[in-house]
Amino acid sequence: MKTAGGAMSRLPFFLFLCLFSFFTASASTKQGQVYIVYLGEDAGAKSKGAILDDHHALLLSVKGSEEEARASLLYSYKHTLNGFAALLSEEEATKLSERTEVVSTFRSDGWWSPHTTRSWEFVGLEEGLSQGWLPSGAHAGENVIVGMLDSGIWPESRSFSDEGLGPVPARWKGVCQEGDSFNSSSCNRKVIGARYYLKAYEAHNGRLNTTYAYRSPRDHDGHGTHTASTVAGRTVPGVAALGGFAAGTASGGAPLARLAIYKVCWPIPGPNPNIENTCFDADMLAAMDDAVGDGVDVMSVSIGSNGKPPRLPDDGIAMGALHAARRGVVVVCSGGNSGPAPATVSNLAPWILTVGASSIDRSFNSPIRLGNGMVIMGQTVTPYQLPANRTYRMVYAAHAVVPGTPANVTNQCLPNSLSPKKVRGKIVVCLRGSGLRVGKGLEVKRAGGAAIVLGNPPMYGSEVPVDAHVLPGTAVSMAGVNTILKYINSSANPTAYLDRSRTVVDVKPSPVMAQFSSRGPNALEPSILKPDVTAPGLNILAAWSEASSPTKLDGDNRVVKYNIISGTSMSCPHVSATAVLLKSAHPDWSTAAIRSAIMTTAYNAEGGPIMNADGTVAGPMDYGSGHIRPRHALDPGLVYDASFQDYLLYACASEGAQLDHSFPCPASPPRPHELNYPSVAIHGLNGATTVHRTVTNVGEHGAHYSVAVVEPMGFSVKVSPTSLAFARTGEKKSFTIKIAATGKRSRRLKRKYLAGSYTWSDGVHAVRSPVVVLVA
Repeated sequence: MKTAGGAMSRLPFFLFLCLFSFFTASASTKQGQVYIVYLGEDAGAKSKGAILDDHHALLLSVKGSEEEARASLLYSYKHTLNGFAALLSEEEATKLSERTEVVSTFRSDGWWSPHTTRSWEFVGLEEGLSQGWLPSGAHAGENVIVGMLDSGIWPESRSFSDEGLGPVPARWKGVCQEGDSFNSSSCNRKVIGARYYLKAYEAHNGRLNTTYAYRSPRDHDGHGTHTASTVAGRTVPGVAALGGFAAGTASGGAPLARLAIYKVCWPIPGPNPNIENTCFDADMLAAMDDAVGDGVDVMSVSIGSNGKPPRLPDDGIAMGALHAARRGVVVVCSGGNSGPAPATVSNLAPWILTVGASSIDRSFNSPIRLGNGMVIMGQTVTPYQLPANRTYRMVYAAHAVVPGTPANVTNQCLPNSLSPKKVRGKIVVCLRGSGLRVGKGLEVKRAGGAAIVLGNPPMYGSEVPVDAHVLPGTAVSMAGVNTILKYINSSANPTAYLDRSRTVVDVKPSPVMAQFSSRGPNALEPSILKPDVTAPGLNILAAWSEASSPTKLDGDNRVVKYNIISGTSMSCPHVSATAVLLKSAHPDWSTAAIRSAIMTTAYNAEGGPIMNADGTVAGPMDYGSGHIRPRHALDPGLVYDASFQDYLLYACASEGAQLDHSFPCPASPPRPHELNYPSVAIHGLNGATTVHRTVTNVGEHGAHYSVAVVEPMGFSVKVSPTSLAFARTGEKKSFTIKIAATGKRSRRLKRKYLAGSYTWSDGVHAVRSPVVVLVA
C-alpha cells in the first residue's frame, strides 16, 4: 500500500484510489467511457480523409445523429493501424464489437503508469572496456530518431543542447506542438518534435489541473526528462545530484540521436498529484500512431500495466507496438516494478523488447556508528548532515507510534503514526514496505526526529535505493537493519551517529538484480520468456524537471537539474539507446533482428553468476537472456528474425486472437513456442517436445558455427544439426531443439522452472539462447 501527501496526506493510498475512482467516474459515465475500436492493419489503400469518414460512419451506426457521432470521436488512428477512440456506452461498444470489420473493442483504462551517468560507463566496463563505452562504428546513434512516450521534457536542460548537431533529418514529419510554457523555440536540432495527448485522460478525470502539470509537452513531473536524457542526453561535464553526489560527466547512451517527445502521462487527481502519474490506452495509442507517422526509428516506453496484464487485442501498447514493428520501429518497454513476486512482468508481447532492472557498480556509502562501537554501512544521497561531535538517541519506529496505529504497520513510519514525545531529537529506524520511502522521512521530520534510518525487510535483501530525504538519513540492507535492531533491543540507551556520505565506484558484486524488478514467467503466454534482458535501473542519475523537487513531496521546494531515481523506467532507456546504436549501424535490420542481437549477446555469468539482492542466484525469470552488452550486440554473428505474419500466427496460437482481417487464423497454427524467438521457454513439459528455430548470418561469408548445450536439471536438450555452415551473409539455416524429461529432477527443488542454454559459436561470436522449462 502506498501513501500520498498533500491536503489529504493522511489518507491511505488504496482509499485515495477508491475516492479518486468515485469522484472521477461521474465525469466519464455521463458521457460514456472511452473505448478503443481496433480495426486491424492500415493497408494504405485509403486516404487519411477516407479513413476518418469510415470511422465517423461506424460511430453513426450506434449514435443518434451525425453531430453526436462526430462529437464522440477523440482520436482517429490512421498512420500505422486502423482504429479510433471514442466516448461510447457499454451497449454501443458491444454493438460495434459485433461488426465484422471490427477486430476488438476495449475500454481505454488509466491504470497504466510510468515504471519509476555512471550507468553507461558501467555497461562499458562489463564488456571489458577500460575506456569508453560508445561503439565507434555506430556514431553514437547520429540522426536516429527516438520517440519518448512519457511525462514530457524539460527542454532547457543542458542534456538537450543541440550544439554541434547538423540539420534535422529531412525525413522527419513531426511537429513542435505549443502549449503552456512551451513554444516552437522549445524544440531544436536535438529535441526535434514534441506533442501531448490528454483527451482520454480528461474524458475520465475532467479538465487538467494545471497547478500540477503543464498543458503542453513540458515536463512537470521529472520522469520523462530523466528517461529522455538516459537514452540520448548530450555529454555534459560537471554534473551531480543534490548534495554533489555521483559527480562527473552525464551522457545518454546515444548522445547524437534526435529526440521526439510524446507526452501521455498525467497526474492522478487526489491528495498529492505530484506523486503518481497515469497514462490512458487511447492517448498512448494516438501517440504511437503519430510517432510512426512522424518518422521515429525507436520508441522508448517506460510505462506498464498495473495488476493483471490485458489480453493482446485489448492492450493499447501491444497493438501500437505491433504495427510500429511492421514499419521497422523498435519498441522497448519497461517490465515493471512489482517484483520479486513471480509472474508480475508486464509488456508481454513478443514484438516488444521488455526490460528488467539491475544495479551498477556505484554506491553512496554512509556509515552508521552505533554506540557499541559497531559500524553499519548505509547508503544515502541526502544533502543534510547531523551536527557533529555528539551521538543521538536511537529508537525503533514500532516502539514510538501513537495509540491506534495498526499492528502490522507500526514500523513503517506512515503519516501521523509517530509520537513526537517518543521520537523528538532521535534517530528513528523505519522499515520499507508500505508508503513512500521519502514520505517516511517526512513523517520523522514532522514528529521532530533528528534523522531517519530506513531498513529493508527480508524481501528487499541488500537492494538499497537512495533518496534525497528532507532531513538527515540513510538506508540499510536487511542484514544491516537486523544488526541495528538487535543493538536497540539489547541496550538501555541505544545511540548512534550518521557519518557523511561519499560516492564509491567499482562496487562488487555488480550487477545485482533489483528486488523491485518484475519477474517472469509470462502471465499471458509462459512459452515466451519475459523479461528479455536486464539493464541498469537502480540509483540512476539523469536530467530532471526544474518544476519538480527531488522527492516530489508537497512542501519540498528544492530545485534540481539532475536527480537519482530507480525503476525499470530507468533500465528501459538504456536498452532503447542500445537499439538506437544498432539502428545507426545496421539501418536495414528488422526490429526482430535488433532485439535478437541485444538478447543473444547479453551475459549472465561472466566472473560469477548474476545474483538477486536477497542473496539468491538469479535466473532467466529474473533477467531474461542476461545483462545488455551494446558493443557485442553490434556484431552478434547470427540473428533470429520474425515477420509481422509470424506475430499474427503467434496471437492465433496463444490467445486465439485474429489481430488482422487480412490474415485469418489457420485451423492449427504453430504452437506459441515455435515463434522464432531468441530464447526458448517450454510450459508444463512431462514428456518430450521439439522446437524449431532459424538463424540468419549477419557476419562474414564462410562462417561455421558449432553448438554447445547446458541442459536444465532433469531434462535433456539435443540440438540438430550440431553445426551450421554459411556460405554468405544473409543466408538462413534452420535447426531443431529436442527437449525431454529424464526423470532425474530433485524432489526438493524449490524453483518452479529449470534453466539451461544453447550457444552457437564460430570462435568469434557466441550466440547464446536460454532454455527454460516450467515444471508441470
